[in-house]
Amino acid sequence: MTPHLLSFGQGYCAQALARLLLPQGWRITGTTRSADKVAILRDTGIAPLVWPGEDPRPALSTATHLLLSVAPGQDGDPVLAALADDIAEAKNLRWIGYLSTTGVYGDQGGGWVDETSPLTPSTQRGQLRVQAETAWRALADANDLPLMIFRLAGIYGPGRGPFAKVRNGTARRIIKPGQVFSRIHVDDIARVLAASIDRPDPSAVYNLCDDDPAPPEDVIAHAARLLGLPVPPAEPFETAEMSKMARSFYAESKRVDNTRIKTALGVQLLYPDYRAGLAALLADNSKDQSPA
Repeated sequence: MTPHLLSFGQGYCAQALARLLLPQGWRITGTTRSADKVAILRDTGIAPLVWPGEDPRPALSTATHLLLSVAPGQDGDPVLAALADDIAEAKNLRWIGYLSTTGVYGDQGGGWVDETSPLTPSTQRGQLRVQAETAWRALADANDLPLMIFRLAGIYGPGRGPFAKVRNGTARRIIKPGQVFSRIHVDDIARVLAASIDRPDPSAVYNLCDDDPAPPEDVIAHAARLLGLPVPPAEPFETAEMSKMARSFYAESKRVDNTRIKTALGVQLLYPDYRAGLAALLADNSKDQSPA
């Protein structure tokens, strides 16, 4: 049987995975909320499905793999709400991947977390992800579904990096003492997902991040130096003018351990730290926006 991936939310990470799978002969169906993106998906070799709107059940009936990257809302996970019974009855599924976030661990004051750490989210986004993880796990356990959960750190890559903001002078170095973030290049996310598809381990949870949690201001400074431009001045977090959303990203500080993707899946990161990732982006002349 030709492997068939049904991807709910054919966005940035799903597109990176598709670039690995399509040359191997995979069939991929990807959902989008925008009819304007149908042609773009079709041009990349993906069968587009406008959802909500079109019926995904025919694709689900033949899918061997299911990727879930739709964010939950106040009413829970929209895929579960619409299709839980159909997914429970899908007979061909060999792998289900749910893309979550390391935000489920909450603020650890810069301390380390791994997949066994308690889930103590301190933001609403993190709380909704914990609820969604729990709901997906309950469905999987009740129906013997091969669910794996992937907790993603801040994502960067082509089209998402600091260079554009450094070039146009909008990059900011917000200093909050002790603040560190973990991050990961989108191509490494795709490689972890592909490795899991090759080695499915139902009920497994994986942290996806690189080897070097770092203060966000260090990333901006390094990008400026790579471009040969002045390093943006430091701004104290306490007095910096920021939107509520931007300020919320500084509510949590933690270092995320990625040992499991290496030991369990045999993944060797292409970009083990932001320096390697930014160098590759610059070499590719990518158009970037700042990494999460």
